[in-house]
Amino acid sequence: MSKKILMIDDESELLKVLHPRLAANGYEVVSAESGREGLEKATKEKPGLIILDLFMPRMSGLEVLDQLKKDFQTKSVPVIMLTGEEDEESIARAKELGAVDYITKPFNPEALVDAANKYLP
Repeated sequence: MSKKILMIDDESELLKVLHPRLAANGYEVVSAESGREGLEKATKEKPGLIILDLFMPRMSGLEVLDQLKKDFQTKSVPVIMLTGEEDEESIARAKELGAVDYITKPFNPEALVDAANKYLP
């Protein structure tokens, strides 16, 4: 399994903070700042794990997740949702679509590293 993580989040500052933290733990990190870019990179880069923001302009994280799980090239890649939304409906929908975990912002970056270690040993 690839030690590559694809982070899809429209908050470039968050990507800049998390990228070195994950890289310091032995992961190759690729990022995308939109859902469309994330879908393209998911098939091109073949990550072992995807960390996906729920709320993004033009294409929500749930729409991206739905497309990832329908594509034979990406359907088996574990997806962790990372979001500021804590409502039960969003969590249930993400899990229904195939997300393996759901981490809410603000969060401790070590919690994300722990989750990456869990799904991408």
